Amino acid sequence: MRHGDAGRYGEDAFRPEETGEAHRIDLGALAYDEVTTARLRALGTGPGWHCLDVGAGTGTVARWLLESAGVSSVLAVDRDTRFLPVDRPPGLVAQTADITAPDFDPGRFHLVHARFVLMHLRSWRRMIARLGSLLVPGGVLVLSDAVDLTTSSAPATPYTVVMRAMWQALRQTIGTDISWVPDYPYFLLEDGLHSVAAEIHVPPLLPNGPLNRFWADTWERTRCAILATGQVDESGIERALDALSSPDSAALSPGMLTTWGWKPQHTAGSPHP
Repeated sequence: MRHGDAGRYGEDAFRPEETGEAHRIDLGALAYDEVTTARLRALGTGPGWHCLDVGAGTGTVARWLLESAGVSSVLAVDRDTRFLPVDRPPGLVAQTADITAPDFDPGRFHLVHARFVLMHLRSWRRMIARLGSLLVPGGVLVLSDAVDLTTSSAPATPYTVVMRAMWQALRQTIGTDISWVPDYPYFLLEDGLHSVAAEIHVPPLLPNGPLNRFWADTWERTRCAILATGQVDESGIERALDALSSPDSAALSPGMLTTWGWKPQHTAGSPHP
């Protein structure tokens, strides 16, 4: 969300109507979908499951749930659903919605999944609890967000300098905050979920690979905001872009932390069958 107004998160930096935005989203999917779908498969998604995919983007995870996992239905929710496929598989329903709105209550689901969504919302703690409340008893909440590996102790290379400036720029423009992401498991436990676990995936940065192209595109779209931080100038951004295309750029990409937890089959005081 934009700070203090009714705008939708991210539009100050990543406008859906801007040419190439769907392609940028797909580059991220190419880098992370394999890990996401492997986790969802391991959690047992399959026939009879009704699923909610929050921040569905171009619908790659929603489509996989229906076509490969064989779930019964997927509600794909996003601030703008224009990027979802026109030829939607049976069982895929799209809903344009602001998940932070007080009246957001799309139903109850066996799986609630959100990837790279809550990190962009100022109300992330409240939203973790809200998404967990949308589970049926025995359902699973799966949340993924970024963790930054360009820490202050990392060498100050063109890549790390621009990456740090980008995170600052996103905080200042759209409110992105990933500082709390490593504490995800504790928050799920606080909300009453059980069998909570987490894993981290750090995809390699490869010349002309999807992740390198994703970051190059992201830096270009946020160039003005990055420059406004004062941490880097135009020549610094160009050196970082050159580094992304070099086979000798030994840098760590941001990681994706995925956390999951199950809603108890029975709540305190409820009768057992």
